Amino acid sequence: MTVLWSPPADVRTTTEVGRFADRYGFDSFEALQRWSVEDLEGFWQAVWDFYELRAQVPHERVLGSRGMPGTEWFPGARLNYAEHMLGRDADAVAVVARSNTRGPVELTFGELRGKVARARAGLARLGVGRGDRVVAYLPNIPETLVAFLATASLGAIWASVSPEFGARSVIDRLAQIEPKVLLVINGYTFRDTRIDRREEVTSITAGLPTVEHVIEVGYGDDADGWDLLLSETAPLEFAPVPFEHPLYVLFSSGTTGLPKAIVHGHGGILLEHVKNLGLGWDLKPGGRLLWFTTTAWMMWNALVSALLLRSSVVMLDGDPAWPDLAQQWRLAAETRPTVMGVSPAFVMACRKAGLAPGRDFDLSSIRVVPIAGSPLPPEGYDYLYEQLGPDMLLVNGSGGTDVCSAIVSGCALQPVVRGEMAGRWLGVDATAFDPDGREVTGELGELVIRQPMPSMPVGFWNDPAGERYREAYFDMYPRVWRQGDWVRFSEAGTCIVAGRSDATLNRGGVRLGTGEFYAVIEELPEVHDSLVVHLEDRDELVLFVVADLDDDLRARIAATLRSQLSPRHVPDTIAAVPAIPRTLTGKKLEAPVKRILRGEPAETVASRGALADPDAIAAFVSFARERS
Repeated sequence: MTVLWSPPADVRTTTEVGRFADRYGFDSFEALQRWSVEDLEGFWQAVWDFYELRAQVPHERVLGSRGMPGTEWFPGARLNYAEHMLGRDADAVAVVARSNTRGPVELTFGELRGKVARARAGLARLGVGRGDRVVAYLPNIPETLVAFLATASLGAIWASVSPEFGARSVIDRLAQIEPKVLLVINGYTFRDTRIDRREEVTSITAGLPTVEHVIEVGYGDDADGWDLLLSETAPLEFAPVPFEHPLYVLFSSGTTGLPKAIVHGHGGILLEHVKNLGLGWDLKPGGRLLWFTTTAWMMWNALVSALLLRSSVVMLDGDPAWPDLAQQWRLAAETRPTVMGVSPAFVMACRKAGLAPGRDFDLSSIRVVPIAGSPLPPEGYDYLYEQLGPDMLLVNGSGGTDVCSAIVSGCALQPVVRGEMAGRWLGVDATAFDPDGREVTGELGELVIRQPMPSMPVGFWNDPAGERYREAYFDMYPRVWRQGDWVRFSEAGTCIVAGRSDATLNRGGVRLGTGEFYAVIEELPEVHDSLVVHLEDRDELVLFVVADLDDDLRARIAATLRSQLSPRHVPDTIAAVPAIPRTLTGKKLEAPVKRILRGEPAETVASRGALADPDAIAAFVSFARERS
């Protein structure tokens, strides 16, 4: 175990989690984490008090019913997430925006409040009220944030999809929740090319019959619907809603069938995000968060929640790797974030390209680097510390859309161990189970949560009896949440998430995580991307690579996997493909590819509109046909 960073001597006075631990009398993270799951009511009340959260009607207690599913949190409370987002320091910067489409935009908290008040008044004029759905086909721009907060302030329900999505994928998501208002852009600029989305907007509008009003937001064109929406002033008010009142709907990737419409509540997101962003990423007043994301990924919801901590956000739209791969680092030097979130794929691409951002740019403002999206190989840890220096805190976490937060993560009270996540996060009773529901340590198991979290979904949309909700998370272990990831916890409590459990490989009774393959294979300079599946009926391990593949490279791939992992990791078949199919949020389509190789039609296992490159699936269909 190699420790790359250790908590500094002044951690209890200089960091949010240090001050939190000190206030409540805990001398170690281990003791703090143990309390956070042994006394759920005490811990979550402490989070509420530490961050001075407000309710227009106070809660009667922290927990009513605590069974899963169906936990009752903070019964009696009436509050509003949006009220906590709009700080009272009117002159402090709230939003810094950069895009390929237009010049820089900057808003103070006062300016943001003013726009939200106007947008709220505009939505109210259109008849939007508590429980109505407002949806957006918008990029990561300030107008999207304003519309979201205006919607939340009314007690209405928000959902967004990024304009990279095709019309069918948008309709598959948004039609489920029967929206009343649709906000759209007619196009945007990607790199230096104008992308026209008018045809998609027409199709989307036709596919959402419940929409009564379409608002065109001008973004590089002369659409004026946004100005009309914000044309009147009104006092900014916040509808008091129950703790579990729906705030927004997030959607699963939708690579197979209709995406799940996952409903998150005002109170759960409020509590979970101040804990995760404040105690985990050390965001606080005067801080700034930069994290490239689209509005279709839960990281957008996490990004904007930085405002809860009186930190500002950097909103990026366009190609984050244009004009070159160093652009995100260049923007960091320009916008001066204290916290910069990055994906493992971006880190490893920078490393492979030989970029030296620590030498080429002034990145001295960055104190914390959260990592999410997929496992980060050990070499990625080395690279980030080489570039950003020994004082930077790397927080590698894993969670997802389902809880809109982290399940395992790290913070300033924990050391950073090379290649591993720090462990169970505060308030999360996470562990690994074998198929029989026994806790396992030192081996791969299902990542499970044994006690409720406030940000577990309120439910799925249009699932009144909760049948689909229970099937999604509680089908394998009664009253225990199964996340769907493989995880290995060490005796010390650190962990490695090894990929989705529905894509995990099982050879000779030994479970192998796909993330372990990718960490090794994609270190080879000739391999640009990869995907591995196991066909159990043939006991065949098939590896696809984006590379100029020849017999020599095949032999080196096999030898590398054998020496660095085990003989069980050596593929039976290695094939070259032009591209690896990924969702728009960057996840590899392991399970859908596996189903294609088993003979299922591609159109039934993967929605093309949900793919970053809709043509990437074609090579796998051809591969399956050739073998049939």
